[in-house]
Amino acid sequence: MEPTTSTATAFGLAHLLAQSDAVGRTLLFLLLAMSAASWALIAVKGYALVRRKRRSAAFLDFFWNAHSLDEVQQHLAGEGARDPFGHLSAHALHAQAHHARHARQGGARLAEAGTASEYITRTIKKVLDEETMRLESGLTLLATVGATAPFVGLFGTVWGVYHALVAIGVSGAGTLDKVAGPVGEALIMTGIGLAVAIPAVVAYNAFTRSNRVLAARLDAFAFELHSFLTLGQAPGAAVRGEGRGEAANVRSLKPAAA
Repeated sequence: MEPTTSTATAFGLAHLLAQSDAVGRTLLFLLLAMSAASWALIAVKGYALVRRKRRSAAFLDFFWNAHSLDEVQQHLAGEGARDPFGHLSAHALHAQAHHARHARQGGARLAEAGTASEYITRTIKKVLDEETMRLESGLTLLATVGATAPFVGLFGTVWGVYHALVAIGVSGAGTLDKVAGPVGEALIMTGIGLAVAIPAVVAYNAFTRSNRVLAARLDAFAFELHSFLTLGQAPGAAVRGEGRGEAANVRSLKPAAA
């Protein structure tokens, strides 16, 4: 009974690593590298997500309570555009001032650039595209790890089972206790592959949803900001204040001075 117990306890991850060849070790180290890269990216993007939410909430609270776009512009100049909403506002305000400055100078190039509304619209669209690309950076790695890690682990299992069966065939011992140990040991690779893939898939879905929500909020804010810069008032501001005997939720801001 003692030899059987010592043989059973000999199997495990350490024994698998010691008995595996170059292919098996390469697959194992590849899974470990994929896990380390995905967890590092999850930590970085998770911290960036929390910081971005906090800064965005602070900027939006300031923006909707500002008395004029001049005040917003001064705030952005002092604090810097450290969140997507501030970044969008800074570029839109700069586009308005740039177009107004050249409008006073005149010239053919201004006519080619179009009206102030068109110029601000193009600037806002450019910033929205930049923010979308920034939000999606790194998600390809998580998607790749989530999609390929189980198959890498499965390949390691198949490779391990193949070598285990070859060794059993050479030894001539085909009993269950001789087969179950090596085959079960090879299944560790599949478990490692799933352990690497599951966090990557969960994080990918969470970041994708967060980015989609932020993109929708940015798009709505861009519409309000464009209305402020071109009309001096957000659409529906007066309607939201009617019928309730209270001020509108969106304050009518004065356009920034050119």
